[in-house]
Formats: sequence, C-alpha cells, structure tokens
Amino acid sequence: MKRNKTLKTLLGLALSTSLLATSAAWAQMVSVSSIVEHPALDSVRDGVKQALTDAGYTEANGLKWQFQTAQGNTAIAAQIARKYVGDKSDVIVAISTPSAQAVVAATKTIPVVYSGVTDPVAAQLVPSWEPSGTNVSGVSDMLVLEKQLELIKQVVPEAKHVGMVYNPGEANSVVVVERLRELLSANDMSLVEATAARTVDVGAAARSLVGKVDVIYTNTDNNVVSAFEALVKVGNDAKIPIIASDTDSVARGAIAALGVNYYDLGLQTGKMVVRILKGEKPGDIASETSDRLELFVNPAAAKKQGVTLDEAFVKSATKIIE
Repeated sequence: MKRNKTLKTLLGLALSTSLLATSAAWAQMVSVSSIVEHPALDSVRDGVKQALTDAGYTEANGLKWQFQTAQGNTAIAAQIARKYVGDKSDVIVAISTPSAQAVVAATKTIPVVYSGVTDPVAAQLVPSWEPSGTNVSGVSDMLVLEKQLELIKQVVPEAKHVGMVYNPGEANSVVVVERLRELLSANDMSLVEATAARTVDVGAAARSLVGKVDVIYTNTDNNVVSAFEALVKVGNDAKIPIIASDTDSVARGAIAALGVNYYDLGLQTGKMVVRILKGEKPGDIASETSDRLELFVNPAAAKKQGVTLDEAFVKSATKIIE
C-alpha cells in the first residue's frame, strides 16, 4: 500500500511538472503595433491573431496579446515600440513601414516580424530578401507594378497622365513612386505627383490633380487609405477614374484593385510568428511576399467616375462589388 501511495505521489508530481511546463510554453507575449487603423491593416492584425489561435496560442492558454495603433503619428509609433521592448515581448509584430521602422530602431534582440511593408530592404528593415541574420523577418505586400499598369490600361485604355497622391515621409510610397515614374516613362506615359504628409491633406492633394490627369492610382499609402473617401469624392466630382492596389478600397469607391488579400497576408505573418515562438530565429527566416493576387471591381464606381467597363473584364474579377 505504501509503495502504491509513493508511486501515485511521484506520478502526480510528474504530471504537475508537465502541466506547468506546458503552461509556461504558452505563457508568451505577442505585441502588435500598427501605424493607423484602416481595413487593410486591421485585416493583417486579425489574420495574425487567427494564425496564432489555429496553432493553439490563445489567451485562454496563457498567451499575452496586446495591440496598439499610432493613429498615424510616427512619434507615437516610436513610443509604442519602446513600451513593447520594456514589456519584454517575446515577438513584436509591426504592421506597416513606419511602425516596423520604429520597432527595428528600438530593439536589436527581441524578434521582430514586419507585415504590410512594400519594400523592407529600401525601408532598411533587412539588408536583403535573404535571411537577415538579425532579429528581423516578415511578410511584404509588394506588388508587381507591371501588372498594376496593365490594370490601369484595362480600365482607362487611353490614359497618358497618371496621378498619384502619397505621403513623401512613407518609405514604401516613395519606392512605388520612383518605380512607377520609370515604368510609365518607358510606356510613353507620365506620373503626376501630389503629396499629402497628413491624412487631412489627402483631399486637397487630390483636387490639385484635377485637369492634369486621366486617372488616379493609389498604392497602400497609409495616409491615403485612411482618408480614401476624400479621394473618391474628388474622383466622382471631377469624373477621374480611381484605381487602387488595396482591394478593400474598391468597396469604398475605387473602380478596381489588383492586390493581395490582407487577411491572408496576416495569416502568413502569423505562421511566421508561430515558428519563432517555437524556437526558430527570425534571422534564419527569409522575408516573404504573397503571390496570391485578387481582382476586385466596382461597376457602380466606374459609372460615377465616367468609365464604361468591358464586360469580360468585370466577369474576370475575383469579387464584384454591387
């Protein structure tokens, strides 16, 4: 009897130790930062959370999850980054270029996973697309601009002057502007630029393009996406077609967009976070991109902006916004 009792005690202690170890394994902190809240970036955040949940990392199992937005302010982004470092986060997820730059500047040791960044090399987050050997890796939303130009020509075949509103302080937008300028020039077209350093400047910047452009193209510039309705109003009033690279912007008034699914991008990002939580080093993981593009089309917006869409083009869409 005494031997059985001792055996039960030892088994109980072993089970207790195992449960404590399992509990400790889940007791990890994932801190998420975003420069601003808008549909695309919110979808990334939600995708990250879902990927963690799918892998068993939930708050019920001990996961500590925190999310903060910088409300479009880079100084606040830096404050959030410092807070997350002070919290001793296990992984910091930085959504958007400004937030990622703030976090990378704040720590060289805590694993950082960026997402929704167009060009992580130009933004100086990683030295190349290969494994960085640092504490940083992530998932880019970079698009092939040649395909974006094809979309512009499909919607506005006679377009010669393409307008673009962007924040000159956002590295991903500057990269797109430079590349698009070269691409348009090679196709006997021109880029007409209008800068909006703040969200409230987007409407005025768009109005400055009236009479100068045949179409307005928007990338995933966070200022522009946050104030997209102001851009759409100008397009509707002046009958200037608006084409986006963010599919969520189509429901908000763009005629069409060929872009990544940002929720899927979040899932892809979240799976990378799980790999790191399980012990992989971010410096051993190459930066990734998404090759799954979706075409969204809004025939009603086309009508408001004076465009008649080809029926075959509309039917080819992944999603038609009614």
